[in-house]
Amino acid sequence: MSRTPTQDAEASQATQNTQSAQGARSHSMIDSPVGPLALVTDGEALTGVFMAEHRHAATDRRGEAVALGDAAAVVRRAAEQLGEYFVGDRRIFDLPLAPEGTAFQQRVWAALQEIPYGETWSYGQLAAHLGSPGASRAVGLANGRNPISIIVPCHRVIGADGSMTGYGGGVPRKEHLLALERGEQPLFPATGGPVPS
Repeated sequence: MSRTPTQDAEASQATQNTQSAQGARSHSMIDSPVGPLALVTDGEALTGVFMAEHRHAATDRRGEAVALGDAAAVVRRAAEQLGEYFVGDRRIFDLPLAPEGTAFQQRVWAALQEIPYGETWSYGQLAAHLGSPGASRAVGLANGRNPISIIVPCHRVIGADGSMTGYGGGVPRKEHLLALERGEQPLFPATGGPVPS
């Protein structure tokens, strides 16, 4: 039995609606003191927070761009909570998260959320916390693949000597986030760019 073009269009729309209801990805952009952030969701949980220049950002997995006002509730809540964080009114995020990664990466990302606001741990401390004291390098690699920046605070991990090691969004952004958490003068103005010299 053949269908009319109208029936084909209705069937296509029904399929798209079903896919959306089952967690099609979308993202919304927000401004922040560290520049634009892409908030990615599967419709139920936050799956990514990516900076404009972000190593390992899965740009092909962000899905459709959606205006913040039309975004999933979790994205609107994330934008609100990030705003509170950047003005110093929030230390802990309360959002459903669903980062995609290996079992080991998931363990590392969960442990990152245990690092207290304003504190830093070395990769070795994080590895020891996970019960794998010899796994500093593997912990560092997993930390670098964290898809939910700021909310899963990979910026709180530093070198054993206290050095600012790499960060997916760049070391200046890592320094800014740590300075913010210590209550120091931020390195970036509200426009998101470097402070002019």
